Amino acid sequence: MKKIVPILFLSLLSAAATCSADELPSNHPKVDAASGASSENLPVYMSGTVVETLNGGGYSYVNIQKKDGEKVWLAVQETKVSVGDYVSFLDGTVMKNFESKTLKRTFDSIIFSSGIAPTLKPDVSNVPSSKSTDAQKEQKNGGGAAAVKEKIVVEKATGPNAYTVEEAFKKSAKLDKKKVVIRGKVVKVATGIMKKTWIHIQDGTGSLGKKNNDLVCTTRETINVGDTVTVSGTLAKDRDFGAGYKYGVIVEDVVTKK
Repeated sequence: MKKIVPILFLSLLSAAATCSADELPSNHPKVDAASGASSENLPVYMSGTVVETLNGGGYSYVNIQKKDGEKVWLAVQETKVSVGDYVSFLDGTVMKNFESKTLKRTFDSIIFSSGIAPTLKPDVSNVPSSKSTDAQKEQKNGGGAAAVKEKIVVEKATGPNAYTVEEAFKKSAKLDKKKVVIRGKVVKVATGIMKKTWIHIQDGTGSLGKKNNDLVCTTRETINVGDTVTVSGTLAKDRDFGAGYKYGVIVEDVVTKK
């Protein structure tokens, strides 16, 4: 996820002090020095159901309600958002006492997000499987094992940091945030989620009952179901990306070797 560059933000602060336009042009919120608006850069990744939306000054102002009931205002460059939509936002800049002269409204706190994340509503239980996208299936699956009828047997990778799928789960606390090398067969691929490809690999170790036979990995490479690959990446334990993407064990940003 891309973050708003602090240097650019500071330069816009300076420019805003002499600018009387209602909104800053194109890529950043207006900062009115006279109004006493303050800001702080925070890494924000937030999801919720849209309860109110307004357009003005080239922005869409969106009020979402999070799972815990809290309501938060966010803004992005003008886009189509409707009440009832479930929307996820990328990192942004928190603005305090922000005044939009276009809307004739002051927000006590609002997050100017760098964009809407490519995620979908987590509850897809009523979506027919024939119409479910890869992203919906991955969210609903929550990192669970992909259904595979064939018997899979893949030889363990060799060399330093080599583990089987079962070992990755068993030793996850020890391996958290460490490099691992694992060989397996790709049994599922979901593309275009958070600008990454999500793959599930199995090597025949572990069991479906113990939920330790199917390992999820993220990559930017093109991978196909049926490929047998050796993945190298950083293992993470109890990784929660939000919006339904939660994994007990995952290997991120892997490079693969067939």
